[in-house]
Amino acid sequence: MRGKTIMLTGAAGNLGRAVIARLLADGAVVVALDRPGPGLAALTGVRTMAVSDLADEAVCGAAVSAVLAEHGRLDGVVHTVGGFAWAGLAESPAALWEAQFRMNVITTLNVLRAAAMPMRVAGHGSIVAVGAGAAQRAPAGMSAYAAAKSAVHRMVESFADELKGENVRVNAVLPGTMDTAQNRADMPDADASKWARTSEVADTIAFLLSDAASGITGALLPVPGRG
Repeated sequence: MRGKTIMLTGAAGNLGRAVIARLLADGAVVVALDRPGPGLAALTGVRTMAVSDLADEAVCGAAVSAVLAEHGRLDGVVHTVGGFAWAGLAESPAALWEAQFRMNVITTLNVLRAAAMPMRVAGHGSIVAVGAGAAQRAPAGMSAYAAAKSAVHRMVESFADELKGENVRVNAVLPGTMDTAQNRADMPDADASKWARTSEVADTIAFLLSDAASGITGALLPVPGRG
């Protein structure tokens, strides 16, 4: 990864910070995107970029243009932005579904399309999105989230097929429940030792970005932890 420029969304989140640590250790140049705030300001060792809303296509296009203007290249993109809501199907209002699709599907669509354009011109690139293990078979209370992440999975598969002849790879990681402070607080009775560590998900993302995964595209790679 040394010398490669990687754009990372959701950089101030738990997974985003783990990805930054792994990519910096591998020698990559990281451009870290997130909403303005103390979390983004606290990141070190990276070029930070405050963005308002990645569900806005123009915001995504401007971010990619800024990376290219400053670094002259874009070798990889990691899109970690998304959102989760727990609600039974019978009780979940349409507004919740709309919000889930906006956070998970529309942001992914905009980032993938914006990143793919310069990668196609350059003739190389790797894009990694974050799906969800829950979208493989949705449990109770997760229908909206699982449906949105399932749409992300289908988008990754289709886009990978579109770009496979242009040396641009598109893959996704599918984490199970990740071991974060928020998840421990929300599920105090669960056995967190069985959850996927953010470092494990970050390692998988780094692999998919790297030349070691040059033959992999369209993959939905589960990182379930030990549950």
